[in-house]
Amino acid sequence: MIKKLFFIFFTGCVQLFFAQQSDIEFDRLRSKYENIEENDVRAFPFIQPYINKGKKEKNYERLVQGYKDGIFYSSLNGEKLKYADSMVWTANESGIEDLKVIAHIDKGVVYYYHYKKFQLALNEYLEAYKYSKNSKNDFIKFQNLYHIGVVKSYLGYYDEASEVFTKCIAYYRAKMNIKSHPNEIYNNKRGYLNSLHQLLICYRHLGKHKETDSAIQTGLSETGNNPEYAQERGYFLLSKGISEYRDKRYQEALIYLNQSLGSMKNSRDFARLSVNYFYIGKSYKELKDTHKSVVYFQKIDSIFNQYQFILPELRENYEILIDYSKKHKDQTQQLYYTNQLLKADSIMSKDFSYLSPKIHKDYDTRTLVDEKNKLQKINYLVTVIIIVLIIWAVGLIILFAKRHRKAKEIKQKYIFLEEKFMKNQDVPKEEIIPVEEKRNLLHESKVEELLFKLQAFEDKKGFIQKGLTISKLASQLGTNSNYLSQVINEHKGVNFNKYLSQLRINYITVLLFEDRQYLKYNIETLAKECGMASRQNFSDLFFEINGIRPTDFIKNRMQELEDK
Repeated sequence: MIKKLFFIFFTGCVQLFFAQQSDIEFDRLRSKYENIEENDVRAFPFIQPYINKGKKEKNYERLVQGYKDGIFYSSLNGEKLKYADSMVWTANESGIEDLKVIAHIDKGVVYYYHYKKFQLALNEYLEAYKYSKNSKNDFIKFQNLYHIGVVKSYLGYYDEASEVFTKCIAYYRAKMNIKSHPNEIYNNKRGYLNSLHQLLICYRHLGKHKETDSAIQTGLSETGNNPEYAQERGYFLLSKGISEYRDKRYQEALIYLNQSLGSMKNSRDFARLSVNYFYIGKSYKELKDTHKSVVYFQKIDSIFNQYQFILPELRENYEILIDYSKKHKDQTQQLYYTNQLLKADSIMSKDFSYLSPKIHKDYDTRTLVDEKNKLQKINYLVTVIIIVLIIWAVGLIILFAKRHRKAKEIKQKYIFLEEKFMKNQDVPKEEIIPVEEKRNLLHESKVEELLFKLQAFEDKKGFIQKGLTISKLASQLGTNSNYLSQVINEHKGVNFNKYLSQLRINYITVLLFEDRQYLKYNIETLAKECGMASRQNFSDLFFEINGIRPTDFIKNRMQELEDK
């Protein structure tokens, strides 16, 4: 026995020794490149041995770090995405939830920061969120929350995004004041500064100028001249320049905007670089220096051609260039910029489904199409245009009438449902049929016992279990499925499936009435909340029982709450 214990102890010591030696070797390899600048491929002669060692030892944490470094030092976006894919695959192989969170966040960052693929980025962040629910690592939770906020902000949900960034700021600020490793302090301060920058962007779009300017001053004060936060300072200088432009101090705006240019270029943030060029161009335009302004507006067009991406707030850039071409009677350039604006609208409508329709359009799509046709076909028959416009107008009128009628019907159904629940009539009262009158002479005491258990099942919301069948419920209630089915049929007046569906739909309907948080959930999430696996099945049953689709119910409920 003593020999066996000694052998176990000795083996453990040997394993610990080799593990420590392996960690030392990993750290030695990483020390050779960790101070190299981002996007510098000179790091790869050291990164590859690090990755190879991680593969050989099946050290998933180190391997994930190696792929993470591959993303950081790759100069090409395609290579960054490959390393991100490898990172996700390795994390999934490891089975470690925190590694999955980190991997999906980093892949989301590649999609968002380097490709501006917002929907793909959001999918990765939501995957990370799923795995982070049980994590004890608050840092990665807030890191993921920050990125979800960024996507919400870009999609135009500024109120929701500002709430997210306010939470992130509170978390990072508290962490900054705790004594910890210098790397942790650095990461927390960067998280704080980036959250503050994103918050002031939300404030700016919401027209909260006082809050915007206050956040800018805080950011500039916090970054100072520290080279470690040069990128973050560049963002605050850009925001300061925009604020100066807003206040019609155009010379001052140019000073701050030009100061931030270097940082925008070094960080390869082409979206913010475009914003920088836009406000430099507008400042020169207000100063009556048309030539210089057009140069900067054309720079934005070059970035758009390269990356096929443009922010909605920069849509005006093409409107300005179209007007400029008109004034100079340059039909070729006018047609080119018109096509560019149409292309920009098409791209924005895919990713900015909420924000894009709210952008003020001096050149709406119909006008742009008409102008394009005029420029391409000067002799286009006027009668054809008139006929098309008439058909279009008639179609709009018919469509509007149909929508109005449907909306009215939905509103009436919603009011009826609301009145029903106000009177506590959401669940039909069961008619208790005396035992003596039942077709099958079930033992009275057993029936009453089973009905009591069913009532407890309803009170405890047992019906929200996923995959619940009559056999499973019968087993839980200590009876058989035939007996349970007969009791439900005779005492609830419906079959088991109908009984279960009514409980679930009434449950979720009450939650939608009483808790506005549930109004923010999508249909799939609501289905899962009440135990249903199918989004379509949930929607159909909701309509069958309540007489209104869940999407229409949520819309009317939210409108009702806003009007209060």
